[in-house]
This record gives sequence, C-alpha cells and structure tokens, in this order.
Amino acid sequence: MKHRSTGTAGGVEPEFRSFVLEMSTSLHRTAFLLCGDWHLADDLVQEALARTYSHWRKVRQADNPAAYVRRILINESRRHWRRHSPAQAGHAETTVPDLSDGVVDRADLLQALQSLPARQRATVVLRFVEGLSGPETAAALGCSEGTVRSQTSRALLKLKSVLNRGDH
Repeated sequence: MKHRSTGTAGGVEPEFRSFVLEMSTSLHRTAFLLCGDWHLADDLVQEALARTYSHWRKVRQADNPAAYVRRILINESRRHWRRHSPAQAGHAETTVPDLSDGVVDRADLLQALQSLPARQRATVVLRFVEGLSGPETAAALGCSEGTVRSQTSRALLKLKSVLNRGDH
C-alpha cells in the first residue's frame, strides 16, 4: 500500500527546519531593520521562508541557501513598500534588538535607518548588521559590487548627517 508524501521524503522537511532554526534570528533582525515594524518583519520572514520551502529541493543544492532566502526577504520588503505608502505602513515600534552598546540611541538609529532609501537601507543592514562581505551583499541585492560600495558610502554619509544634526 502506498502512502501520500508528508513532505519528509528525502529529508527535505528536517533539513529545512534546521535551516530555519539557523537563520531565524538573522532574518527577523534584517526584516525589522528593513521595515521598522516587528509585525511586518514577521510577515516578511514568513513569506520569504514559505517561498524558500516551495523550492527547497533546488535551493539546498545552491552554494549559499542563506543568500537565496535573504534575497527573497529583501524583495518582499521592496514589494511591500511599493504597495503601501509610508503613512499606510503603520508605525515603527521604538524598541530595537541590542545591536551595540549604544554610542547612538537605538530609537534614533532606527529612525535614521528608516530615512534612507530602501536600497541604501538594505545595503547598510546587510553589510554592518548581518556582516556580509561586499560580494555577498551584491549577490543578495542583485547588483554589482561597485553599486554596493556607492550605496554604502551614500547611506553612511546620510546617516552621519541625520544623526549629527539631531533630525531624527
């Protein structure tokens, strides 16, 4: 007698669960820093993981499955912002995970990050929060390393300006 597949054939489900456990904190942190709202971040991560799971047999063969899911997360974040104006997106929560010992107030930093264009914000989050290299960031964003360097430079200049003048 044949049984219907429960999704565990070939170890896909246990392997994917392990991947999710490994990536969950990083994905949630990245999503929150991209959108500024924990509830929306949860939705973005859930959608990114659902899309990843639907292609897991292929994704797990890739050189870097983490880059794949991160790329989906960034695309989902962009898709959300294209559909919703900032006024409709809701209000950002004022608590942020402990990212540093706090040279800058976390709420001020979050607000300054939200002032950046989406591409610059994603670049800063991937480079400095997630610790990705230039090439890894370029792969995650689907752009050249030169674009990553220029976006990073522009973002840091704007962050410095916003944080120094207290316009946050």
